Amino acid sequence: MTSKPWLLFALLLILSFGKACFSISGDTLSPGQSLSYSKNETIVSRGGTFELGFFRAGSSLKIYLGIWYKMFDQKDNIVWVANREDPLFDLPSSRLDLSEDGNLLLFGGSSDIPFWLTNLTFPRSTEAILGEDGNFVLRDRSNASSILWESFDHPTDTWLPGAKFWIDKVPQKQQQLVSWKNLEDPAPGVFSVVLDPNGSNQVCLQWNTSQIYWCSGVWNGSSFSSIPEMTLNSIYNFSFVSNEKGRYFTHYICNPSHRSKLVMSSTGKLQLWTWLSGPLVWKTFWHGPLDQSDVYGLCGGFGVYRGNSSSPCECLKGFEPFSMNYTRLNDWAGGCVRKSPLQCENNTYGNGTKDWFMKMPNVRLPVSSKAYNWAASARIHCEAACMNNCPCTAYAYNRSGYCMIWEGAIFNLQQLSDAGETGEYIYLKLAPNENQSTKGKKWKVWIAVLVPSIGLILCLIICFSTRGKLKHIGDSSSSNNLLLFDFDTELHTINDGMNTDKDMKKREKKDAELPLFSYNSVAAATNNFSATNKLGEGGFGPVYMGNLLSGQKIAVKMLSKKSGQGIEEFRNETKLIAKVQHKNLVRLLGCCIERDEMILIYEYMPNKSLDFYLFDPTKKTMLGWETCICIIEGITQGLLYLHQYSRLRIIHRDLKPSNIPLDSEMNPKISDFGMARIVGGNETQANTIRIVGTYGYMSPEYVIQGLYSIKSDVFSFGVLLLEILSGKKNTDFYNHSSLGLLRYAWELWIDDRSLELINPTIGYPSSSSLPLRFINIGLLCVQESPTDRPTMFNVVSMISNEHAPLPTPKQPAFTTYQNMMDSNLTIDDACNCSNNGVTISVMAAR
Repeated sequence: MTSKPWLLFALLLILSFGKACFSISGDTLSPGQSLSYSKNETIVSRGGTFELGFFRAGSSLKIYLGIWYKMFDQKDNIVWVANREDPLFDLPSSRLDLSEDGNLLLFGGSSDIPFWLTNLTFPRSTEAILGEDGNFVLRDRSNASSILWESFDHPTDTWLPGAKFWIDKVPQKQQQLVSWKNLEDPAPGVFSVVLDPNGSNQVCLQWNTSQIYWCSGVWNGSSFSSIPEMTLNSIYNFSFVSNEKGRYFTHYICNPSHRSKLVMSSTGKLQLWTWLSGPLVWKTFWHGPLDQSDVYGLCGGFGVYRGNSSSPCECLKGFEPFSMNYTRLNDWAGGCVRKSPLQCENNTYGNGTKDWFMKMPNVRLPVSSKAYNWAASARIHCEAACMNNCPCTAYAYNRSGYCMIWEGAIFNLQQLSDAGETGEYIYLKLAPNENQSTKGKKWKVWIAVLVPSIGLILCLIICFSTRGKLKHIGDSSSSNNLLLFDFDTELHTINDGMNTDKDMKKREKKDAELPLFSYNSVAAATNNFSATNKLGEGGFGPVYMGNLLSGQKIAVKMLSKKSGQGIEEFRNETKLIAKVQHKNLVRLLGCCIERDEMILIYEYMPNKSLDFYLFDPTKKTMLGWETCICIIEGITQGLLYLHQYSRLRIIHRDLKPSNIPLDSEMNPKISDFGMARIVGGNETQANTIRIVGTYGYMSPEYVIQGLYSIKSDVFSFGVLLLEILSGKKNTDFYNHSSLGLLRYAWELWIDDRSLELINPTIGYPSSSSLPLRFINIGLLCVQESPTDRPTMFNVVSMISNEHAPLPTPKQPAFTTYQNMMDSNLTIDDACNCSNNGVTISVMAAR
């Protein structure tokens, strides 16, 4: 008798253990139960037709909760995805919970914030069950007929038999099927299926939720008029219902042993797939549209459809694919982007060259909402109209004497075959360097001969004129009085866009020759360089605030005697910044060369520099998420201008927070061009035997080999971006196991904990995908190899196109920085004046 209580206790212990280990059984999830990713747990419908669980699409590391036909291979067979916009990552703690308040909650990682939930408003006792029709429902436990939520009301790209496809009148609400982004990404794509919004009883396909490109034809009671296959079929039973609440279609498969699904594909077709018997392979019963070329926007902007089944899309000449997945996944949703910007976007014609037009014969003209046409007497009139309108990207002139021009991206351009198809001609506007004609080659030969000769003559002139100016450097009789100078009138007398040739020459002279101010007037403006006027100090020297008699404030930067920098840096900065003008570059107003002093006069930036806020425990709270994004976007625009759109291709070489001053509205402006270098218009790389810059921001190829390029600035930008997001300085990790911000960010990325990098004081946007996107961009910029890093043009595209896919970053170059700090490098004491990290400032000419 004494053993019976012991046996009873052991039996209860075994049963409770068994319940913990095998919490999921059958087709139902009960309150308090979880579906675990690490245990590969699933729910299977009662008859074994459907299965719900976690899956990965293709080679992606992202995890999704979905439903699929159990009898088929899971690949290419997902019929519903819960978290298509917010994927989980490969973490053992990922799970689906049915909470005590009756909601389904999807968790990933250690965060208490669900990635997806059903969001029922009133707590109740529910259970989740996967039906034999593939519908995943939440129902009242005490009343099985009371459905509180169902997956059929929230479809992804698939319409299953038995599901209603509806549009409600009260409240106005419309259901739609939205394609996957590509074969391996369930995120919403650009193609969708809707009931005709104009009120007719038909199903329509649309691109980008705006452009309808195919409809099924009106429902006649038994079939759709544009789908003749339905008339003779005995497999499916479609029906249509319309009442005061709304209207909906539904369909069933006549034989319960057969399987079917209606899918909005990522290639823009609506496809009805069936399996009747035999091998477990889906077959297409019908699809619309019949011709792939009728899919609107299939090749994206500036893509051309050529009809090749293996790769139907190509980029036009002068363009390259935006997406990295265009070859493997045929993902053309992002279309194509220009390799080189148009000259008209620079408001200048470099070297006398202009944009030109490439003739494309035998094409089907593109369809665009920004297309205009009018009667013209000759094709040359069309060309002139397009050339003088910068947004115009292409034009055509037909046999009837009508001119058509397109603005912005062009879609649905089709190259027709030569066999029996007669098309039109279109003329595409391209940048000058895309012109490979004989005429262009001749110009290159002339340029190759003349430029070195002219350059030699100019160098001799500059040398003699500079020597003459330095000889009389102490003569201040020609210098201006800074206190009395009015920058608003003196520097902007010619700015109305209606300049005469004489005015243009004056303006060019003003650009080339900055106002020269006397030392006495500069000292008076800064209260004799008083400590109370001091704004800060960098590698170049101290910066003071100055006050003019008009009330205008200025910033005065004085070359420090112990900075290790000299006339070379001073001339470099004045020459560079005087020739570039952009809203995200600090504006140089003038200079002073007197009494062995070299001084630069800048516009005043009232909010100091970015590091003033970023690394201060109290002031960093002033940088909210929106402000940080505004600062990041401003820096990208400034760098893009320096690298690509300015008259000179400029590599900054010392991008860091202290060189990003902020104006009164917290808009960023890049400053301090003392380290910058000019490369040729078509060059992107140069080398030097003397390394300059700031440790923690310099790229590895620059530190080790002396190679600097536009990708060096991209590396610095990547470090700066990660610093803005984290609120941590790259060099403040000496007592941290990661030994650097880049390693720390990379470790979080690998562990799928990247959101932990975000500084909590800046807040979070509504979607967690946006911070992850910026972290992804930052890691792409700091990759070890320069060829792997994007250009600033690519970075701007990544930021502006929030839904465009991003490539996966490779390991950052953190090892280089660590090794550099471990080595026995010595820093000149002259550089210790910088408050912003060690700046190598010994200069030498290229």
